[in-house]
Amino acid sequence: MDKGAFAEALVECGAVQFGTFTLASGKTSNWYCDKALAITVPALLRQIAKEMAPYAQGHQRIAGVELGAVPIAAAVSLETGLPYVIVRKAAKEYGTRKDFEGHLAPGDRVLFVEDVVTTAGTLVGSIERLRAAGAVVEQAVAMLDREEGGRENLRAAGVRLASLLTATDVLGRQP
Repeated sequence: MDKGAFAEALVECGAVQFGTFTLASGKTSNWYCDKALAITVPALLRQIAKEMAPYAQGHQRIAGVELGAVPIAAAVSLETGLPYVIVRKAAKEYGTRKDFEGHLAPGDRVLFVEDVVTTAGTLVGSIERLRAAGAVVEQAVAMLDREEGGRENLRAAGVRLASLLTATDVLGRQP
């Protein structure tokens, strides 16, 4: 993949924006990735899935945390033929009270896909919940790593992070 062209495509579709933004963590940033603008463009979602698919080798399942990673998980599932699991941010408080949707067998090797990784707090929590259900999780792949501690936090949880782009790649496109 040509990282420069991919970063430029994110800027062109409006997904990457420059200005002053408050992130979910409460921190202020001079740039933002509106991932929904990228993952709702079929050509970009297809490219993301194709680039993430090789990381699925040796895995039995793909997993994505609701909401942003679900379209990516579905696209990677279609690209690889592997089933996927939707991990809830919190267990349902009604009905089956599930933590995740989809089939998962103890010992299944699961690749987590993610849209944007900042500190990876939600992702680490989701990984731990799937591990508690018997999954083996050692690898995650993100569309974008903001390079703000997520890689290190995942490493501390025993998970390698690959990313299609990093903040460094994107900031090179700043006007």
